[in-house]
Formats: sequence, structure tokens, C-alpha cells
Amino acid sequence: MKTLKQYAKEHGVAYRAAWNRFKLGKIEGAFQDEFGKILIPETAVTNPYVVCYARVSSSENRDNLDRQAERLVAYANAKGYKVKELVKECGSGLNDSRRGLLRVLNRPEVTRIIVEHKDRLTRFGFVYLEQWMKSRGCSIEVINEAANDKDDLMQDFVSLVTSFTARLYGLRRSKRLTEKLIKDISGTND
Repeated sequence: MKTLKQYAKEHGVAYRAAWNRFKLGKIEGAFQDEFGKILIPETAVTNPYVVCYARVSSSENRDNLDRQAERLVAYANAKGYKVKELVKECGSGLNDSRRGLLRVLNRPEVTRIIVEHKDRLTRFGFVYLEQWMKSRGCSIEVINEAANDKDDLMQDFVSLVTSFTARLYGLRRSKRLTEKLIKDISGTND
């Protein structure tokens, strides 16, 4: 028998993440004894739900997307992980509405997400995302901490400027509509 603390250390997760896995029933054979200690039989095998996530900024890079996905699966296999799902997406790292990523993040059974670079998951807020997933018993494994592809970064920069420009013009339009509404209301109250 091993304790939950030992289990957490062996699996490279925080104790709280191991506790969450226990509460969700993700640790096969684990039980709480009469003293409240969580014990796990040595023969218990956990079935981690591993997802490989690949992303490129534009559909022009589809070939790179396929090669990235192949590298992720090869890495997972070399580490002894059984990949349950491979998600490939085209879209900016600034886009917070990527369907594939949102689907992965909302699945409670996912215990590990593997990405090639941090920016494949998100351009900003990686640490927040990592901490949130860790609290749910899921780890994010980044294969390569190296610098990004310059063209991909430029594409995301253009997307950022476009997004803020659209919001700015939307605010101006909204302000004009609000002013018109106020004028109409004050005209009816006279």
C-alpha cells in the first residue's frame, strides 16, 4: 500500500491534485481507511487521460500542424503515455474561442495535456491556465521551452492589433448609439 502523498510524488502532481483525482474516482482501488488516510494498493493502475494538443496560426501551416502532431504523439509514446486524444487546430494563440481547446479544458477526465511549446496552448496567461488545470488534477507538459517561430508570432501580433481595432470601433459605434438613445429619451421627456 502507498499513501496519497506517495502517489502524488510518483505522478509529479501536487497533493491537492491527487486528492481531486481520488475524489473524482480516477485512482483505481484507492480507499480511505478508518483513520481518514487515503491508501492506494500497489497493484492499482491509474488510467491517465492524455491529450496531445497541436496548433498553428493559419491554414497555410497545415503541413507543420501534421508534423507537430506526429512529434507530440512520438514524445508521448517515448514517455510511455497512452494518448487518448489528439487535437489539431488552426487559429491564433490569442483566440479564446478555439473549440478544440475549450473541449479539452472542460473535460474532467483529462489528466495530462501535452504541447510542443507554451504558445501552442495560449500566447498569454499560460501560468493561470496551468495552475487552474493543476487544481483539477491535470498537468500540462511542455516539450520544448525554446523560443517561438517569428512568423507565427507576427501573425498573432497582427491578430491582436486587429482584435483591439475592432473593439475600439465597436466602442465608438456603441457610444454613438447610446448618445442617440439618450437624445431620444430626453426628447420624449420634455
